[in-house]
Amino acid sequence: MNDLSGLRFPPAVAAIYAESRARNFAMVSEPLTGVLLRTLAAAKSGGRFLELGTGTGAATAWILDGMDATSSLVTVDTEAELLAVAKTHLGADPRATFVHADAADFLQRAEGQQFDLIFADTWCGKYEALDLALRLLPHGGVYVIDDMNPQPNWPPGHETKVAGLLARLETDPHLRITKLSWASGLVLAVRVAG
Repeated sequence: MNDLSGLRFPPAVAAIYAESRARNFAMVSEPLTGVLLRTLAAAKSGGRFLELGTGTGAATAWILDGMDATSSLVTVDTEAELLAVAKTHLGADPRATFVHADAADFLQRAEGQQFDLIFADTWCGKYEALDLALRLLPHGGVYVIDDMNPQPNWPPGHETKVAGLLARLETDPHLRITKLSWASGLVLAVRVAG
C-alpha cells in the first residue's frame, strides 16, 4: 500500500508548499501529517481546533479541508511574515482565525477554553508550556505532535528533550497515547476521564 496513492490534496496546499520552498522555509508539515490531521478534524463535527505554529499554513490547509462548516480553527504563530503567507492562501475561510502572538501568551490567555484537537507544531505547547496546552483538551480531545523522529534541523542534544517529552506523555494518567514512527514521527494523545 502506498500511503499517498490517490490522495486528494487541499486546493491551497500546492501553492503553500511552492511558496515555502521559494522562501527557504523547510519546516512545513508534510503530506502524511496533513492527511492524519484532516482525518482527525473530520471526526469532530462542530469541533474547535487549535494549531500552535502556523508556519506558512500547510497543516492549516489540511485541517481546514477536514473540518465541517460548523467547526472553527484558531492558528497561532509568532512570525508575522510566515503567518501572512498562510493568510494569503487561507484567510478567506471564515472558519479560520489567524493569531499573531507568542504561543505561551496565547495559551495563558486561553485558560478555560477547550479545543477538540490541538496540533502543537512548535516548541511551545510541546517542549514548553505543555501543561497549559493539555489543560485546553476536553475529555475525548486529541493532542497531536510531529517531528518525534530525528530531524536534520535538530539542535545538538535535542534527542534528550524528545525522550523527556515522550516519557511525560507516556506517564500522564489522563492521556492515552499512540506513537507512530510514520511521517516525521507522530504522537496522538487523547484525554480520558480521571
